[in-house]
Amino acid sequence: LLDNHFTYLTGDILLSSGTVAYLGAFTVDYRLECQNQWQVLCKEMHIPCSNDFSLSNTLGDPVKIRAWQIAGLPIDSFSIDNGIIVSNSRRWALMIDPQRQANKWVKNMEKANKLSVIKLSDANYVRILENALQFGTPVLLENIGEELDAFIEPILLKLTFKQQGVEYMRLGENIIEYSRDFKFYMTTRLRNPHYLPEVAVKVCLLNFMITPLGLQDQLLGIVAAKEKPELEEKKNKLIIESAANKKQLKEIEDKILEVLSKSEGNILEDETAIKVLSSSKELSEEISEKQEIASVTEMQIDDTRMGYKPVAVHSSTVFFCISDLANIEPMYQYSLTWFINLYIQSIANSKKSEDLPERIENIIEHFTVSIYNNVCRSLFEKDKLLFSLLLTVGIMKGEDKIDDEAWRFLLTGGVALDNPYLNPAPEWLSDKSWAEIVRASSLKNLHGLMDHVRENVAKWKMIYDSAKPHKEAFPDVWKTLIGLDRMIILRCLRPDKIIPATQDFITENMGRTYIEPPTFDLAGSYNDSNCCAPLIFVLSPGADPMAGLLKFADDLGMGGTSIQTISLGQGQGPIAAKMICQAIIDGSWVVLQNCHLATSWMPALEKICEEMIVPENTHEKFRLWLTSYPSEKFPVSILQNGIKMTNEPPKGVRANLLRSYLNDPVSDPAFFNSCQKQEMWQKLLFGLCFFHALVQERKNFGPLGWNIPYEFNESDLRISMRQIQMFLNEYEEIPFDALTYLTGECNYGGRVTDDKDRRLLLSLLSIVYNKDIEQEKYKLSPGDDYYIPPHGPYQSYIDYLRSLPITTHPEVFGLHENADITKDNQETNQLFSGVLLTLPRQVGGGGKSPQETVEELARDILSKLPDDFKLEVVMKKYPVLYEESMNTVLRQELIRFNRWGSLFSLTIQKLTLPRYLYS
Repeated sequence: LLDNHFTYLTGDILLSSGTVAYLGAFTVDYRLECQNQWQVLCKEMHIPCSNDFSLSNTLGDPVKIRAWQIAGLPIDSFSIDNGIIVSNSRRWALMIDPQRQANKWVKNMEKANKLSVIKLSDANYVRILENALQFGTPVLLENIGEELDAFIEPILLKLTFKQQGVEYMRLGENIIEYSRDFKFYMTTRLRNPHYLPEVAVKVCLLNFMITPLGLQDQLLGIVAAKEKPELEEKKNKLIIESAANKKQLKEIEDKILEVLSKSEGNILEDETAIKVLSSSKELSEEISEKQEIASVTEMQIDDTRMGYKPVAVHSSTVFFCISDLANIEPMYQYSLTWFINLYIQSIANSKKSEDLPERIENIIEHFTVSIYNNVCRSLFEKDKLLFSLLLTVGIMKGEDKIDDEAWRFLLTGGVALDNPYLNPAPEWLSDKSWAEIVRASSLKNLHGLMDHVRENVAKWKMIYDSAKPHKEAFPDVWKTLIGLDRMIILRCLRPDKIIPATQDFITENMGRTYIEPPTFDLAGSYNDSNCCAPLIFVLSPGADPMAGLLKFADDLGMGGTSIQTISLGQGQGPIAAKMICQAIIDGSWVVLQNCHLATSWMPALEKICEEMIVPENTHEKFRLWLTSYPSEKFPVSILQNGIKMTNEPPKGVRANLLRSYLNDPVSDPAFFNSCQKQEMWQKLLFGLCFFHALVQERKNFGPLGWNIPYEFNESDLRISMRQIQMFLNEYEEIPFDALTYLTGECNYGGRVTDDKDRRLLLSLLSIVYNKDIEQEKYKLSPGDDYYIPPHGPYQSYIDYLRSLPITTHPEVFGLHENADITKDNQETNQLFSGVLLTLPRQVGGGGKSPQETVEELARDILSKLPDDFKLEVVMKKYPVLYEESMNTVLRQELIRFNRWGSLFSLTIQKLTLPRYLYS
């Protein structure tokens, strides 16, 4: 074995050097791919290297690695390789660390060496760096952005010089004695930073994103510690003992080697050497016995621990579904600390059971619902179903129930090449749909689909013509299809019904809970917060959370002088900072509005949140409220540590009505029961909320809904409610004309500028504001679903609203049933585009590689390019004459077209060449 190790040493060191020098910034898959390609090249060049090369086997020291893991380095091989790269690289490490794993590891590892933690925003960071350089102590520079301060350049480049045998470094204006014991670490919280080449060549860029295996181990440790604390404590003791034993064994080996190397002559005559060797042997045997006992005990503990592995695997999958959301919106940032806190809460609050499988099921169910509810409140309406789909598919992938090729096809429709098969029904089946059916036939579970459609056109037309194709049984053998395969056929024939089909898919696999996002709940968000966690309203057009927030503050006794608001903009930053400083001491609330307008002040706000708003200095009643439109400049640390909320009108009439009833003022019993004419008040109140839902939802139909899209909001509804209440209390007869004028012409109509839209608004309002509303179960739309529920307690209205259908038929809005085809197609495209943003650009598995797909597509495009125009022939037919000025234009356009054709052809040909020929 030792011979083999020495034989392969040259190649292994070459591969290790390449990994340390070049591969730090890449993902685990790409690193392995590069190492495998390098191995092949080494063998081609006859450089001996191990078949099972790994960085930890070549450069890793088991004792050191165990010490790193005790300090918090995740146990997966990717993280261990990162640790080896940090300790072996000649350049200082800059770690991409959005989950703060590297940060935690460095802090624990260097704690005993007097580690200094600094940020570029610190006033005294220069002095700390100078002292560390001089005394040889480690420094961690955290939260750096995409640019580095020029001041630290000499440290990065290690620009030292010797004077009288002493090593010095020039730092700014000062010359400082340089200690070789100095260590420098840098971390950034940015998920996907773009460092310019001049920065990248000065540091060792390192990808410290957590891996599924590393996270699973952490989560397993947490669940085991909570469920079986005595076992986890015993395991942690064993790990530390085992590390100490291995360290001792290593020291004994080194001592023996030292004695042997220093011994002169016959070793048997060297009394000291014999004493050292015999005592070392005794100690080594004693340690080995201890290790054997510890190993057996550790295996027994691990067996018990591994019983909880399904919880850790499931929760790890959920975390990676959430972390991908940041690709859709920059405000969707969630920290690992926040995730682990929710995980611990779920372990504590889920239903207990002595039966392990049942207990595991309870934890998984409670945690998944908790994550869904917490993430949903921070998502825009358009992304709530998308998140449910990502969660469902992510969990099913973890259980190996998803075919990657089918999933990709559902999202993209495959790569569109020339279709050689004739469309069998061009009168109703579009060429695009037919091409997708042809491509879908190459999928594993859909072989023969194209032939079946060709031979049974009439049967498939019935599916195409159906009002609810997602509910219909497919013809013949295809009726047994389920899940993604069924959705693929629906995508080909009726993409407008993908949204309801997606809802059915989620309900079948996860339950109805995951297609009914929780309504906006300010009190719930406040209860989850603490004095050090900012509460962030992520704004959308027409959303104004201020009225609700001020009312909530009054309810908690924090109104009046206890809440201060300021709209950020030029010069407002220092005023806001003073407000926060005072409020931290007084225990009042501060609301900073429109943070997106003060991006230059955001780093200062981040510093305030990290350094001033800390538990020991902050009054427990203090809260910092922020409002902002989505912005890439918003500090990631505030987003990750804060509680995010969106306050958009929800999707669908049902959700809209529920929101009106579950939010202030309707949810307030004093307001709900405040009117003298109770029955009529509750009927008109319900009718007004229905009208409010209609006018907001019509916006989704584009020009069919409103000629001009209007931002009707909660304040319109609130004032109209109070007017109904006032008129009912003051008049015997209900003044419908006055109510119609105030609601239709002033409150809602005040926003309407188009005369046809105003007419429509008043027509919709007349459904509600008329004497017929006094009838029992007065119908608000055709069909039996929507009517004014019978007079009863508040809860009876909530129960009725929960029984309404989730998707609303266009008929409810007074539109034709085909009106939602365009809207539904747009929603389908939006859903698929959003999901694609979260997926890696390249997926493993069978099928063609991306390069082969591009080549095939490029050849297809090349074959369709027209030939160049023959200018000589055109010039003879259309000569440039004074009387025919357009001939000059024609000639110029043809020259341009020929140039464009040549350039395009050259570009396409480049794509089909092997990469190294043109890179």
